[in-house]
Amino acid sequence: MDEEMKKLFESMKDLEVKMGQVEGITFPESTCEIWDQIHNFQAREDDILIATYPKAGTTWVQEIVDLMLLEGDVEKSMRAPCFVKVPFIEFNLKPMKSGVDLANAMESPRLLKTHLPIQLLPPSFLDKNVKVVYVARNAKDCMVSYFYFQRMNKALPDPGTWDEYFSKFLAGDVSWGGWFDHVIGWWKAKDKHQILYMFYEDLIKDPIHEYRKLLKFLGKDLTDEVVEKIHHHTSFQAMKENPMTNYSVVPAAILDQSISPFMRKGKVGDWKNHFLVAQNIVFDEEYKKRMEGSGLSFRTQL
Repeated sequence: MDEEMKKLFESMKDLEVKMGQVEGITFPESTCEIWDQIHNFQAREDDILIATYPKAGTTWVQEIVDLMLLEGDVEKSMRAPCFVKVPFIEFNLKPMKSGVDLANAMESPRLLKTHLPIQLLPPSFLDKNVKVVYVARNAKDCMVSYFYFQRMNKALPDPGTWDEYFSKFLAGDVSWGGWFDHVIGWWKAKDKHQILYMFYEDLIKDPIHEYRKLLKFLGKDLTDEVVEKIHHHTSFQAMKENPMTNYSVVPAAILDQSISPFMRKGKVGDWKNHFLVAQNIVFDEEYKKRMEGSGLSFRTQL
């Protein structure tokens, strides 16, 4: 990590967590403060946007797509931490550069990231018909992963107990809004725009098949050997050990990995270790009600 970044992180020791709202969706107050800049962000036609609900495999897919664009050049992929090389559009945590500023300073073609629900996406992305890779993960595993992430991420509110968080998540009372609206909103938009809608569970079950889909969408043609190399470099273990993807360069004052590692499990079905029987019944009832007629279905185990 360079000296400039060290100094930046040093000045962020006493983070004060404040939340705000935009159109009824909860965000860190720092994001709300620059909302006009986010809304008016100018996409470029050759941008590629990775869009996800939080904790749906965002960093994983960023790394896969980055390597595909680099045609498997692992050395080039190590040029900077993932949060520097793929700007997070709505990120704003002073004194670091905002995602908007980072993106604006980048040369094309850019790889960008967002957790925004479709209705809050800067309009220029859809106006310019930018390619969007949306990754959806089943809500139960998302909830568990988000719970642990909020425990270790000092820039987000403390999640409270698991029982408390279960209720908050189900009610959509978490940062970036509710899971149901998010996955359904993007699903409904997928046929009207250049959106490749992928499932985390499919990526775990048959990665090579999913990589081929991604390559076709990106207009790339790579050999089996290069695809295998990308697969190896983006395995959970490889990314957990890679300082450019495991967020180890971010100090504990911001991401305390002694509480929970950023790369925690990367599995399908970990929710079974957390959901009580009664919670599972409550969840399944709500899920059935909210997802009915959406045409969208998820696997919660493989």
